[in-house]
Amino acid sequence: MNDKNSKEEIISTMCSSHCGGTCLLRVHVREGVITRVETDNGEEPQLRACQRGRALRQRVYSPDRVLYPLKRVGERGEGKFERISWDEAFTRVASELKRVRDEHGPESILYLYMAGDLGVLHSIMTIHRVLSLFGGYSTWWGATSFQGGIFASYFAFGTIFCSNTRDDLLNSRLIIMWGWDPASTQTGTNTPWYLAQARERGIRIVAIDPWYSDSAASFADEWIPIKPGTDAAMLIAMAYVMIAENLHDRDFLDKYTVGFDRFKDYVLGKEDGIPKTPGWAEAITGVKASVIEKLAREYAAARPAALMAGIGPGRTAFGEQYHRAAITLAAMTGNIGKSGGDAAARAWESVVGGYPYGLGIGMAIPFAVNPVEDGSKSDGVPLGYIHPKIHYTRVADAILEGKKGGYPADYKLAFFTNCNYLNSLPNSNKVEKALQKLEFIVVEEQFMTATARYADIILPTSSFLEREDIVFGVGQAYYGYQKKAIEPRGESRPHNEIARGLAEKLGIPDYDEETEESRLKTIALIANIPHFEHFRKKGVHWIDKKKPYVAFKKQIEEPEDYPFFTPSGKIEIYSEQIEKMNNPLLPPIPKYLESWEGSNDPLARKYPIQLVTKHCKRRSNAQFDTLPWLRELVKQTIMINPADAEKRGIKNGDMVRVFNDRGQTVVPAEVTQRITPGVAVLPEGSWHKPDKNGIDRGGNANVLTRDEPSPGGSFPYNSVLVEVEKISDEE
Repeated sequence: MNDKNSKEEIISTMCSSHCGGTCLLRVHVREGVITRVETDNGEEPQLRACQRGRALRQRVYSPDRVLYPLKRVGERGEGKFERISWDEAFTRVASELKRVRDEHGPESILYLYMAGDLGVLHSIMTIHRVLSLFGGYSTWWGATSFQGGIFASYFAFGTIFCSNTRDDLLNSRLIIMWGWDPASTQTGTNTPWYLAQARERGIRIVAIDPWYSDSAASFADEWIPIKPGTDAAMLIAMAYVMIAENLHDRDFLDKYTVGFDRFKDYVLGKEDGIPKTPGWAEAITGVKASVIEKLAREYAAARPAALMAGIGPGRTAFGEQYHRAAITLAAMTGNIGKSGGDAAARAWESVVGGYPYGLGIGMAIPFAVNPVEDGSKSDGVPLGYIHPKIHYTRVADAILEGKKGGYPADYKLAFFTNCNYLNSLPNSNKVEKALQKLEFIVVEEQFMTATARYADIILPTSSFLEREDIVFGVGQAYYGYQKKAIEPRGESRPHNEIARGLAEKLGIPDYDEETEESRLKTIALIANIPHFEHFRKKGVHWIDKKKPYVAFKKQIEEPEDYPFFTPSGKIEIYSEQIEKMNNPLLPPIPKYLESWEGSNDPLARKYPIQLVTKHCKRRSNAQFDTLPWLRELVKQTIMINPADAEKRGIKNGDMVRVFNDRGQTVVPAEVTQRITPGVAVLPEGSWHKPDKNGIDRGGNANVLTRDEPSPGGSFPYNSVLVEVEKISDEE
């Protein structure tokens, strides 16, 4: 037991739990043990942590932590393991990597990863380097969170970094929160704080969402409910109003964009004979024509205005069209590159760059070319350093079908880093079958997740409170330093150290000769951080605290010297690059394409409820799910409208079965007016817990989702039809 009289140290560090923020933490430590976690108490703007950051002590000391290398001793998926040494773990993993490479080729090795609590040094690039130097590996393409936004941003602007810093919201006259719920997800440190200030200043805020979100309740003057998957139709109808009433900024469109006339012909019905009027959109979206007209006029007039295009509506079939339409409206109103406006690309700026950063995520570890994927191209937007052949939603099919199914290889081994694949990707039941087929699975993880239970070897990773690293600010332009607060628990190790140990076993002599300290100093130097020790102690380095950063400001103010990054040098409403794809489901201008598993799908006769799989306060995707404090804060329930509940004899708190042809889950019902009729909300990320009959009892939404990408790569997490029925206590 700790001596109460012993000295308590307060360590400043930065949270990077991928919840949508990078926040300052003040970690209290006594005798090597975290006693409590506070947040920023310095001068404004404080980088204040959310409830997840403040619960990190429970996360670090969770009984679910994996503290030692483990090998499977039971059946795969059974969750039976025994402790082994790091030497045995590295030896076994190296042996299997060599065997699979020699027998089946390096392309039969899959590397699957997600973000988690990774930084710049301890990142997915560590194992990427090892496997690349080893001969290569197969991987995937598609950003699960916002691939639709990436597609739209890339073809409209030529870059995926399109956001103003959040303090610029205070310069707006109107803020439209479209499928955007920062009260739950942060989407940038201090975003809720700036929205609260905006409301206090009288800046009008409108929320558009199928459910009355916490952000709508906290900040919005008006909530406009909309049917899931129909957002592009409403945006296009708003464009119709602006064109018909001559409200659009023709000078801006002429000077900075290409292709508006083609979009205009589509909107007015000259292309297909169907004018995209508010009445047309009302029948699709459920939003009254008068409401659409009013918002269109308001957005056109209230300049500058920020259309904050949340990423939820983009996680649908044809979600990229929603993002492309939002960008087009921002251009039509002249709000791009303007303070108080927004490019409307996606209201979640990535931690890997954007803003005035001089540093990218691949710059910390010496880059190595992956021979297997080198030179290949995906059928979507190239991402980062790797251009893989398989969309992430297709990985399970690729494992199950291999070359016979038309995939590039027969996949035998999977290496997972910070990736709860079974929980976080669509169609969990198919994913489970794929995991069973693999010959060998390695999992780098902090917790005994649903995916880790299928591993042959688990390599325990330390948390960011147990290592040193540098991270990017999200929502504001700053770098954060992660100072180690405690020693790694058990025998857990940082990612870079694990990669170094594995490289040694594989006979790779040149993985990285620099020390961690030297690497971090180099990173700080590249990032133009002048005083490394001061940065390490303080925990934050602001790039420019005096004024907001405005994306594309130079492109608008000095177009001759700073063209957009597109082939035309302008914002491309019409994209010749997309036209050349020759895919009728990827039109070269933004269009409304009816979603599969929408309210008009014939399948709706069997499964009449549209399911939205939103993020919630309790988790960051699948992280934090087991922490008692956060479970007390938010219960895992399915939200259903009283009209739909009454038809099914469901009362608040009843256990219900949510099901479709892909799977079923059992979860309590929350009967509420906060969700529109015909729609239900089941938060994603709850840990998968199948019973002996394979029925999920954890409320895992991904047993229900469809594993088919949208044509532009969007993940259709919110294009799901289900039925909901009350079950008896015995069931």
